[in-house]
Amino acid sequence: MKIALVGNQNSGKTTLFNYLTGMNAKIGNWPGVTIEKKTGKIKGTEHEITDLPGIYSLSPYSIEEEISRKFVFDEKPDVIINIVDATSLERSLYLTTQLMELDCKVLIALNMADLLEKKGIEIDTKKLEKKLGTKVFKISALKETGINDLVKEIDNKDDLTRTKIYDDKLEESISNISRGINKKHSRFIAVKLLEDDSRFSTESNEHISSIKNELEKNYDTDLEEVIAEERYSFIEKTKKECVKEKQIVETFSDKLDKIFLNKWIAFPIFVVVMFLVYYLSVGVVGTATVDWVGENMDAFGEWVGTTLENAGASDWVNSLVVKGIIAGVGAVLGFIPQLIILFLCISLLETTGYMSRISLLFDKIFRRLGMSGKSLIPFIVGSGCSVPGIMGTRIIENQDEREMTSILVPFIPCSAKLPIISLFAGYFFGESSGVASASLYFFAIVVIIISAFILSRTIFKHTSSSYICELPEYKVPSAKYVLKDVFDKVVAFIKRAGSVILICSIVIWFLLSFSFKMEYGVDIENSMLASIGKTVSWVFYPVLGQNNWGATVSAIQGLVAKEQVVSSMAVIAGLAEDVEEGSEIFADGTPFAGITAAAAYAFMIFNLFSAPCFGAIGAMQRELGSTKRMLKAVLFQTGCAWILATIVYQIGSRIEDGTINPANLVVILVIALAVISILFSRFKKGKNGCANCPYCKNCK
Repeated sequence: MKIALVGNQNSGKTTLFNYLTGMNAKIGNWPGVTIEKKTGKIKGTEHEITDLPGIYSLSPYSIEEEISRKFVFDEKPDVIINIVDATSLERSLYLTTQLMELDCKVLIALNMADLLEKKGIEIDTKKLEKKLGTKVFKISALKETGINDLVKEIDNKDDLTRTKIYDDKLEESISNISRGINKKHSRFIAVKLLEDDSRFSTESNEHISSIKNELEKNYDTDLEEVIAEERYSFIEKTKKECVKEKQIVETFSDKLDKIFLNKWIAFPIFVVVMFLVYYLSVGVVGTATVDWVGENMDAFGEWVGTTLENAGASDWVNSLVVKGIIAGVGAVLGFIPQLIILFLCISLLETTGYMSRISLLFDKIFRRLGMSGKSLIPFIVGSGCSVPGIMGTRIIENQDEREMTSILVPFIPCSAKLPIISLFAGYFFGESSGVASASLYFFAIVVIIISAFILSRTIFKHTSSSYICELPEYKVPSAKYVLKDVFDKVVAFIKRAGSVILICSIVIWFLLSFSFKMEYGVDIENSMLASIGKTVSWVFYPVLGQNNWGATVSAIQGLVAKEQVVSSMAVIAGLAEDVEEGSEIFADGTPFAGITAAAAYAFMIFNLFSAPCFGAIGAMQRELGSTKRMLKAVLFQTGCAWILATIVYQIGSRIEDGTINPANLVVILVIALAVISILFSRFKKGKNGCANCPYCKNCK
């Protein structure tokens, strides 16, 4: 039996799906669309269930709604489970009234039933069943209660009669039209024809047109508006009959929102929260775990080398395995403890409901930049990996806003960039590594804001988007869900290290071990890689203050995968004279010796903002629609990275040698930010998308 799980966003759909399937879901993309698709089997049954994207109606105003409706019509599910937020019944039932018009069994699951008493809400499920004409179950996906009764009902015959929700005149017209439609879901199609839905225009004929004309004369308004009003009227009556609300004191979530959404302290709280996230993952806790893993990886490398030597393996085989594969892949895997902490923190922020508040906070800023709070969702996803972050821009309806967001998503520090940040921050900034790492996150936010401001007034001038944000209740995270989420992300990272990085490490080892004459064991300075790096190292002279071929080659490797920057450096340092361990990357005698703290910070800046990995570039190409536009985006990103890194090094190096007084620099930066803020407030976008509102004639 085929089952569809349908509901609003933040209604607990995914939590219910994970419980029903035992979290053993197959993940993929909808055909031709990059929105994630989850399908699995309900535990103990052969029923296949598909988790549809969160939607608010079956009218295809967004790609998610288009996907859900297409699934209902093309895949023909036997049962639809409509998961409804029991604490917000009035908002959730609009989608339910549309599902009731379909010719398939619909079960209503009132989720978050455990919160009803706390909110002083009492729902009479028996009355609600009579009003909706279908079975209704109170459940709690989080507490795992009431779900067994819901599953048992799937196999039972649906013998309830659906209630009519429109007035007599409209109901008569819908019945008249549906009788002439020889397809499944004829009532749903009839309603859509009255709403002038172009996707069902082939069903239209003179008879239907005459009915529509007569109704429009009778109501003297647009039929789509009439149908919507009838739905809301039905929902309001249903709520009055089936729901009793007691007057209670403000909820715990309301109290928390007075703090986290306070106009004066909301942003400072966000800054502190994100600082703690990076301080924990890269700072004290993360560094301690990386040191422990690093020691074990070194010991493992020595053991493998000794074993191969005793087995009589050739020197080049020993070098390939130990100094190529283990040094390269191991250098990246050593940062897994930090990634676990980062993923754990982000997952906790998402599941508690705090991230929804952040998207609302940033909506006001983003709207001035030609984006909306909806753009924040891809940025949050992009903190794990840029590829799904870029693909997540599909949720944005406005094309210019969607394309601009897909270009800017790679600017946010993703998990692949964390090893670079950890390596340089840990070595050059010591106990302040957490502060240095967090500063890069906020640096990225500033760059994204400035870039969006420029792009929305030069290339993407037609961005005008609204954002409706639903704030879920603050919840205690489900340990099972959080751990599964972190586990999946870590496994994906390890798979990447075991494939792309493994291949790249072998290539780097080969280029380092051989000269162009194919001589093995040559001095590192005479290797193929050194020759290539020295040819282009001048490009990074303004960034590093020296022609460093090793850093140049490593940065270029970042185009394949950002993790490969650290892997490449480990392999290069591991093959230098008197260096046994990849952890001694910056020791004297390696190609990276002589890099200063200013150059290290500038190098991190370049890798943070330069063109992302090949996977993310491919995702950008799909979202931007052409290779030419993708190449322009890559040039923009890399150009920004080089300019920012150069500025950072030139200022930082002068602070290091005492040429610039840090106090004077702070004063100059404060004045510059004040000037930018004034310009920003005066040149905000108006209703017509112009850049000089409120002074233009159109927007006065």
